[in-house]
Amino acid sequence: MNTVQTSSVLILGGSGQAGSDTAALLRRWYPDLPLTIAGRTPERLRKVAGELGTATTATIDLSRPDLGLPAGGAYSAVIATLWDNQLNGLRFAQDRGMPYLSISSGLADIGPEVIAAAQRPTTSAIAIASHWCAGTATLATLLAAPDFTRAGGGRVDGVHVGAILDANDVGGPAGVADLERFATATTAGLVRRGGVFTWVNGADAEVAVERADGTTVTGQAIAIPDVPSVALATGAKDVTFAFAVHEDSIPPVEVRIELEGTDSSGAPLRQSYLLTHPRGQRPLTALGLALTAERLIGRQGPAVAPGVHTPESLIDLTHAATHLTATGATFTRLTSTAAVGR
Repeated sequence: MNTVQTSSVLILGGSGQAGSDTAALLRRWYPDLPLTIAGRTPERLRKVAGELGTATTATIDLSRPDLGLPAGGAYSAVIATLWDNQLNGLRFAQDRGMPYLSISSGLADIGPEVIAAAQRPTTSAIAIASHWCAGTATLATLLAAPDFTRAGGGRVDGVHVGAILDANDVGGPAGVADLERFATATTAGLVRRGGVFTWVNGADAEVAVERADGTTVTGQAIAIPDVPSVALATGAKDVTFAFAVHEDSIPPVEVRIELEGTDSSGAPLRQSYLLTHPRGQRPLTALGLALTAERLIGRQGPAVAPGVHTPESLIDLTHAATHLTATGATFTRLTSTAAVGR
């Protein structure tokens, strides 16, 4: 039987990797926050809820407009950690004036979400976080960018990000299904060149990604929201986000960030940073989700207005940096100035 607490955060896919890890973070940060772990398998839902200590469960049907939930349940937000393929989760949130957060649409699939938000612009705050690790890499990039502009007058010209995952850390079944769907939608990658967002394919999309040990891995420019997010937030006219999988990668996740531009005096400036986590991409994804969710539900910062939002438009960078460290991530400014690639 489904049970719901008043103003509970409804986590669709809450028993999966991203959903359960996000719920754990929110519980750690806010012990009083009601959480509803929603999915299709009652046994798995009960297991996750039991580990949280205080959480309710709900068996859902994403094909139904009411998600199969009992009438009268009160929720504060809908967090879709799986692909909301019929947008019933989004509509459920809009019908009730609640915030909605999704991570599985990808750049090729966000169109329906954007149009749904445009058609009902005053109902819900809709956060699209289909970025790499739910926006964590973009947040790290923006944390590095102020080195170019802190004193005023500097400029970011190029941003090149390379993410490397261990082959055994590509995510759970839902995450793998997302990757397969993205590959079906397009094999092209999106980059920004000379200020123009450009689709690249084949050899033109291959990027040499430098690892922490100085070796390189061949990555692929991919169609991901991080590219327009970083480009438009920094003003950089050249932006690349490349993804690579490497066997037995240590650490299991590396994100190398290269920035080029000028400092406040107009002198050329190039810097590189490395984001790693000893437990791979899962905690970084959960962090991106939890940081966005806490903003949407009013637990961090001012109320979020209805409309379309992205992680970097919502999350305070200083707050993000604190939690990056707290979750075990390492974000380091490197001495090397080698570029990720073009």
